Amino acid sequence: MRTTEKLGYELLKDPFRNKGTAFTEEERRKYGLVGLLPPRIDDIESQSQRIYRQMERKSSPIEKRRFLMDVFNRNRTLFFHVFHEHLVELMPIVYDPVIAESIEQYSEQFINEQNAAFLSIDRPEDIEETLRNAAAGRNIRLIVATDGEGILGIGDWGTNGVDISIGKLMVYTAAAGIDPSETLPVMLDCGTDRESLLRDPLYLGNRHRRVRGDAYFRFIDKFVKTAEKLFPSLYLHFEDFGRANAAKVLETYRSTYPVFNDDRQGTGIIALAGILGAMKMNHQKLTDQIYMCFGAGTAGAGIADRVFREMCAEGLTEEEARSHFYLVDKQGLLFDDMDDLTPEQRPFARKRSEFRNADELTTLEAAVNAVHPTILVGTSTQPGAFTQRIVSAMSSWCAHPVIFPLSNPTKLAEARAEDLIRWSDGKAMVATGIPADPVRYKGVTYQIGQANNALIYPGLGLGSMAVDSRLVTDEMISAAAHSLGGFLQTDVPGAAVLPPVSRLTEFSETVACAVAACAVRQGLNRVPAAEADVPEIIRRSIWRAEYEAPEENQIRLAG
Repeated sequence: MRTTEKLGYELLKDPFRNKGTAFTEEERRKYGLVGLLPPRIDDIESQSQRIYRQMERKSSPIEKRRFLMDVFNRNRTLFFHVFHEHLVELMPIVYDPVIAESIEQYSEQFINEQNAAFLSIDRPEDIEETLRNAAAGRNIRLIVATDGEGILGIGDWGTNGVDISIGKLMVYTAAAGIDPSETLPVMLDCGTDRESLLRDPLYLGNRHRRVRGDAYFRFIDKFVKTAEKLFPSLYLHFEDFGRANAAKVLETYRSTYPVFNDDRQGTGIIALAGILGAMKMNHQKLTDQIYMCFGAGTAGAGIADRVFREMCAEGLTEEEARSHFYLVDKQGLLFDDMDDLTPEQRPFARKRSEFRNADELTTLEAAVNAVHPTILVGTSTQPGAFTQRIVSAMSSWCAHPVIFPLSNPTKLAEARAEDLIRWSDGKAMVATGIPADPVRYKGVTYQIGQANNALIYPGLGLGSMAVDSRLVTDEMISAAAHSLGGFLQTDVPGAAVLPPVSRLTEFSETVACAVAACAVRQGLNRVPAAEADVPEIIRRSIWRAEYEAPEENQIRLAG
């Protein structure tokens, strides 16, 4: 190893070490900055106020995001200080839903690579060199990797999807205090099937259709094994892979490395946490519920799998638990004789012999009336799919139907929270995939929980990384979901089934403690620790958006 100092403009261009006008007089002289900055010496609070004031003047959410990303590109510490100070306001601007617009315009608006690694399936021989170059000597502990095929509710956006990896890492840092210098966004460019991108002269990704099959999985395998070799304490987060690949990639590596798929697992964890919240508030048992999902893609099947595993953990056999599940997709209710089922859908497909009118169950409404579910979760991206007729029907056989329209962005949601409350006469336990205002109905104010993966995955990652867990297990995931229950107001009428985003940093630490303690109990921790040590280990692991002392302004490079 060799150590070099960055000086002058080179230091001001390093987003991990730049302090801008907060460099002290001593630092300015030591690092060749005399005369390169205005004479006033700021602190981070005054810098933060200046940034926030400028952002407020921007005319639209996307313009606010672009301005904040410029700060991110120049000064990570200042960016995260502002983000942390205004977390509730800025979460939808920095991440979902505004990030969808940013992804769509990524190639057209490209200015800065934002310290991402761009890997091409056409040049797998460059994987190791690219990862080394992107890390630039930094100790990488967390990678968010995407192939850009299944972005949010907007689909295949190829290399533009790198923005989702960058955005996820921002939330990890803002919510759970993951050191941004130890993170790396990775784009796995396997091509794109979006015609508009292939025809766009400004598109920055590979200009061919997606490579699939063995060549795809060889590319993914080389990336995973190379990353794990270069960064031995790595937590690897897969994001927005397509329906055909997400589960297979996760299953290939989950018993070997600490890996996590947010769409397959993260959405499942937060949906389960909301369902458990509803059970706690209504004094009901999960094992008594009938579960129906509308939209059985990666997220929908992942949620069903997570709730199924929880039912098994609560005492049901696998056969008993599966009898509680019904999946509805574009074909209608899924049956086991269909030849287009995915491997993730097949375990939950039903037999036609269970129904006298099986051939008629081709719509959500028909399936609801035939099955009588008590839980209805939507990941379909079909706006308005949860109709008044469906909600009224569920309310007729269920005292408190659990109804979660989780599709996002807003224009793709299965229903609006205010309609669900009104149509159910205040009975429904509602969580949405996007922020929703409180609903006033018959004298009660109903708080609407947001089933935002950010409530879970940052704490899960922090807990695993803090004890350097060898794996991410089902038990750790269950511990994360259960840990949110302590934040619910179970005795308040209209209380939400999930805690508010305003307490995100607080319960990220709680989730992390639960996850790390579980890892220690399972003997997975590579950091020596007893369970009693976990809270202190978590506290020591949290990075704060504060400037380092002058002597810390070094960068270590591989010799």
